[in-house]
Amino acid sequence: MAEEKMESMDDYKDMLEASYRRFYPGDLVKGTVISVDETGALLDFNYYAPGRIAADEFSDDPNFQIMEEVSVGDEITAVVVKVDDGAGNLVLSKKQANHETAWEKFRQWKKDQTPVTMKITEAVKGGVTGYLEGMRAFIPASKLSLSYVEDLSVFVGQTVQAIVITAEEEGKKLVLSCRELLQEEARNQKSEKAKRLQIGAIVNGKVESLKDYGAFVDIGEGMSGLLHISQIPYHKKLPHPKYVLKEGQEIKVKITKVENGKVSLSMKDLADPMDKEVDEAPAEYHDKTAAGTSMGDLLKKLGL
Repeated sequence: MAEEKMESMDDYKDMLEASYRRFYPGDLVKGTVISVDETGALLDFNYYAPGRIAADEFSDDPNFQIMEEVSVGDEITAVVVKVDDGAGNLVLSKKQANHETAWEKFRQWKKDQTPVTMKITEAVKGGVTGYLEGMRAFIPASKLSLSYVEDLSVFVGQTVQAIVITAEEEGKKLVLSCRELLQEEARNQKSEKAKRLQIGAIVNGKVESLKDYGAFVDIGEGMSGLLHISQIPYHKKLPHPKYVLKEGQEIKVKITKVENGKVSLSMKDLADPMDKEVDEAPAEYHDKTAAGTSMGDLLKKLGL
């Protein structure tokens, strides 16, 4: 017969330690989910009896779905509400633990500019709301996108990346912003597109805007370049780009420089030299439409 294994005190070490542990209302405990159903979850935290968190004690979020968001094996921090529910189990609340621990996280996330993920649950006046660590958070409309958002309801149900910009525990004021992360993403995309541009390439473009120092030209794929006034062909010193170009005009330009995501353009290399020189001030560029009455029209009207 196989020799029976001799038991020792080490075999009961964990059980003994668990029997000596004492919990009191208000204690913060961490345990592992061992079962979950629609009514709540049971947690094991090396105690002689498990702890139970009711479904409505998980989050302030009215849309919280325990079967979707809690799984066996999850580690959860909760507050002891009662030491005995009548069946020997601890009564716990994750919602209360959120209130005690979340604000420290929010302040650290704000300091570190840590990106966080939040599902938008509601559109309200001036912005949208959702829940972060079980706490209600607000994103102002001006911080939700890179451009003006007219209908905030289109964001409801979407999951967004944001950073914490306000975390005031006293007034329970938690404000997030998506704008900074979106701006960084746009800069990265622009930089990647700029790397693909070839110096010396001739491309079609459309004048976006005119400035004293030149014109910004859309060269496609969300990229714009600066056509400096010195690179706009003219028979003498050009006072302002408006005397040659107009917004919306389609032109050909040459890419002369790409640096730090910025693109420099030129028209000079593509233009024929201008032979005509005039001394008077240039006339501003505009579409010319025939006006007045010609001599032929006048004689026609007179029947001559």
